[in-house]
Amino acid sequence: MMDCSEEVQCVSEETSAQMELKKGMSIFIDILRRADKNDDGKLSFDEFKAYFSDGVLTADELKELFHTIDTHNTDNVDTDELCEYFSQHLCEYENVLAALEDLNMSILKAMDKTKKDYQESTHLEQFVTRFLLKETTNQLHSLQSSLECAMETTAEQTRQEKQGPVKPEVLSIQWSGRRSNRRLQRNSSLSPNNPLLSLVNSGVYEEDGQWIVQVNRLQKLIDRLEQKEIRLEPVEEEVLESKSHILIVQRQLSVLEEELEEFRLALRQYMECACAQTGCLHIAAQRLANESRFILYEFWEHNNVWKNHLQTNYSKTFQRGNVDFLETPELVTTMLVPASWWVLNNN
Repeated sequence: MMDCSEEVQCVSEETSAQMELKKGMSIFIDILRRADKNDDGKLSFDEFKAYFSDGVLTADELKELFHTIDTHNTDNVDTDELCEYFSQHLCEYENVLAALEDLNMSILKAMDKTKKDYQESTHLEQFVTRFLLKETTNQLHSLQSSLECAMETTAEQTRQEKQGPVKPEVLSIQWSGRRSNRRLQRNSSLSPNNPLLSLVNSGVYEEDGQWIVQVNRLQKLIDRLEQKEIRLEPVEEEVLESKSHILIVQRQLSVLEEELEEFRLALRQYMECACAQTGCLHIAAQRLANESRFILYEFWEHNNVWKNHLQTNYSKTFQRGNVDFLETPELVTTMLVPASWWVLNNN
């Protein structure tokens, strides 16, 4: 593992290697590194959409932004193009990014010195070090809370200004390589009456037999539909009224092996918060056998409840963490089913 001194040196060398980046613009090197899932040094539209989608911009608006940034017309975005575009719109945030760059270097240097000197320090000196680390963390958390509040406010203002409801962004990125069979490991899901069950060694939750049956039935139906073994014909046209159906969201997440433990912790925190969210009917998580791929099923009262959920701090935190945890961008699909099915299966 790279120690702090090596990380400081690496950051310095990487920054100096860029073509005369303005102060504070090195953040876009890090953005491209995290968003570039296939490590080819540039962002495809799928990679761009997975990273920059904020639940407010539509797919068409994201596409327009992508082509605006892609001034070289290569259908890819590189660091120079990111810096060129955002440098024109930074305003006061130019000073913020410059300060963050200095802060990042200062913290890395401080941690490097702590690592070298801590064991040889007196008990009182060690206490001071621990206290300063804790207070630095508190200050950063306070700043983060203020920023998240500003994010929520600006996103809500934009949604109110748009005419009509915004259709939630659906990622349709195909997994690389041969498609795996959709066969779920006999794992468990969260019970609606006990949303805070602990993780077991396999990284999934304790068994709730009723929900396993329902989820597996749904999975078999999806399998059959994809294989075109059956065709569903409507008996008669039915007009859906508001709140006459529920929304099922399926999220496929392919996790990097080295990030599994961190991902499990983040997933548990996300599920605990989501289960407590108004309008969340149930959440189930399963891991595919012999793979580091998870399938997350979310059941919501209706579409608007899910859109509101996407704008919560815990949902955005989970999404930001997935940028580092996932091997490829997650695949999200949604399905509306009659609410009567839910009532029938729970009586």
